[in-house]
Amino acid sequence: MTATSAAAVPRTGRGPFAGLPREAVILSAVSFTVALGYGIAAPAIPAFARQFGVSVAAAASVISAFALMRVAFALPAGRLVDRFGSRRVMAIGIVVVAASSVLAGFSQSFAQLLVLRGVGGLGSAMFSVSAQALLLASVPGGQRGRASGLYTGGFLLGGITGPALGGVVAAWSLRAPFFLYGGLLVVPAVIAAVALGTAARPVAARAAAGPRESLAVLAGALRSRAYRAVAAVNFADGFAVLGVRGAIIPLFVRDSLHHSATWTGIGFLVFAALNGAALLPAGRVADTLGRRPVMVAGCAVAAAGLLLLAVLPGLWAYLGALAVAGAGSGLLDVAPSAMLGDLLGAQARRGGVLIAFFQMAGDAGTVIGPVVAGLLVDSASYPAAFGVAGGVLAAAALLALLAPESHGGRDASP
Repeated sequence: MTATSAAAVPRTGRGPFAGLPREAVILSAVSFTVALGYGIAAPAIPAFARQFGVSVAAAASVISAFALMRVAFALPAGRLVDRFGSRRVMAIGIVVVAASSVLAGFSQSFAQLLVLRGVGGLGSAMFSVSAQALLLASVPGGQRGRASGLYTGGFLLGGITGPALGGVVAAWSLRAPFFLYGGLLVVPAVIAAVALGTAARPVAARAAAGPRESLAVLAGALRSRAYRAVAAVNFADGFAVLGVRGAIIPLFVRDSLHHSATWTGIGFLVFAALNGAALLPAGRVADTLGRRPVMVAGCAVAAAGLLLLAVLPGLWAYLGALAVAGAGSGLLDVAPSAMLGDLLGAQARRGGVLIAFFQMAGDAGTVIGPVVAGLLVDSASYPAAFGVAGGVLAAAALLALLAPESHGGRDASP
């Protein structure tokens, strides 16, 4: 969809959403609700799994099953978007997550829980690919950075609020968060099926794309330096900022700083606060100066934060380093998706596959990052793990620097 067609949609008139299409508002609300529900269930998952008498590693695999299914089903989800349209696939994906969550709450064995969380990951892939496809198709190029920031902000706010509420609910019953998660998802499912039905333009019938055709489209996109850059930056963000931070920081606080888990939570809150504060300014800069400088700066700032963790001792240095990394992550939450939207113009008919691979790169980084960092901590040290994470971000920054700018009508071809 071109920027001209997107400009014809009704727009909002006030606040941070001023001038944006209705889809941006609706999708940001959907992202908040989905993240809130996931955050409510997240604290209960390992403890609930342990009730079946399994090891800690097996309990953690329930979380991994969700993430791995997101990675495995991303490209098929993209093909579904290309075939049936974003709104329909998004509604079905949310329903799959909701149903699997409620059924997981009724699990009578570890195997049932593991399978149902895997099914939830499948639905999550359908939702995330279709929601981003609809967002990027609905917003003109000059507003994609700001819209991406608001959409990500919905996830961030829901992700912060959910675990706090989930901890309270889990203290009452370890099954209750699953039921609450499933119930909350009724709201975004209705929004996707009804509210977006009046906001989104009709989707023309499309011929089914076979796996070979989809792979050909993806192979063509990977010849573009700009597309390689956005995929690499999303992988680096998942690997270093999400994967390594989430998995290694709690252990680092305990083993190296010798402080309680309370300081892990404080550090994560500092990270989230700076991440959220950076989203809207980063979006505006990406919409005015361009996507590439924001991507390069985001990788550099996030890498600097991780390297500060590696070299500076002490609690205050730890909090400062996470603040720096959080600000860099805020830049990375905006510019790559905005550039991706710019690149989809020539591939609008098969854009779902390209969005799917972009998201799959980030999910793969989130899965691989903790494993690599854990091996480095065991074989070397925490600074080595943080240093490698910073190196991954630096490599992505180089690819972004070498990529052509996509904003403002500039050529982003190979």
